[in-house]
Amino acid sequence: MIRLACAADIHCGRHGLQWQHDAFDRVGEAADLLLLAGDLTDMGTVAEAEVLAETLSRVPIPVFAVLGNHDYEADSVADVVQILGQAGVTVLEGAGSVVSVRQTRIGIVGIKGFGGGFKDACGTAFGEPEMKAFMATTHGVAAQIDRWIRSVRAAGATHVVAMTHYSPCRDTLLGEKPEIFPFLGSYLLAEPMDRHGIDLAIHGHAHAGQEFGQTDGGVPVRNVAQAVLRRPYAVYTVGRGREQAMEASRPLTPTFAGKHAQH
Repeated sequence: MIRLACAADIHCGRHGLQWQHDAFDRVGEAADLLLLAGDLTDMGTVAEAEVLAETLSRVPIPVFAVLGNHDYEADSVADVVQILGQAGVTVLEGAGSVVSVRQTRIGIVGIKGFGGGFKDACGTAFGEPEMKAFMATTHGVAAQIDRWIRSVRAAGATHVVAMTHYSPCRDTLLGEKPEIFPFLGSYLLAEPMDRHGIDLAIHGHAHAGQEFGQTDGGVPVRNVAQAVLRRPYAVYTVGRGREQAMEASRPLTPTFAGKHAQH
């Protein structure tokens, strides 16, 4: 089994994280990999990225991340990615990576994702150019997810995890206002995951949602926003087949104390 410590929406500010700084220092006791599903910083500034990088540089296991909408706010994405990369974080944006853990090869596919809504309540690429552009973005993201799942499988990955910031299913959004579901995710993100039968999808963004869900095709989906988990991270396992793949962890780390108002 491969143990995955997963978190999102940590919203690191200039003064650091809102919970104990040593939470990630000890993550190696609980997991083999650390996956961070976006909104790593609060406003996407260089100063915030530098604070987070100092914390993540001490993590004793490989760290993979995608960016979230907050990480784009200051228009410093290239700098944020570079700073985190120098701290040893692999930032995936329409990309994939294969890593070996105890002779098992796992593929990590990562992209921020985008909105659009869900079946029977979704946008369409029709009418105004702005609407066409909105939905074209999500269709493009779905195509990249498909391409990178194929890529990591071709590279020998026997298990695949997809990491996005936006949700691929409605289940994990329950608790949010239904009116904003189209801005929290899209079923189009799930279609390539279902087509290839991946092991797990994780996301954040929905602070008032719930942890557990699945796609229409049965892929387990986990909302790992810290405001949902109420702790710095959760640990799931892959490696026994999808029906046994996901085990919710005990709160192995200090209890999360804050809750963000913004997505």
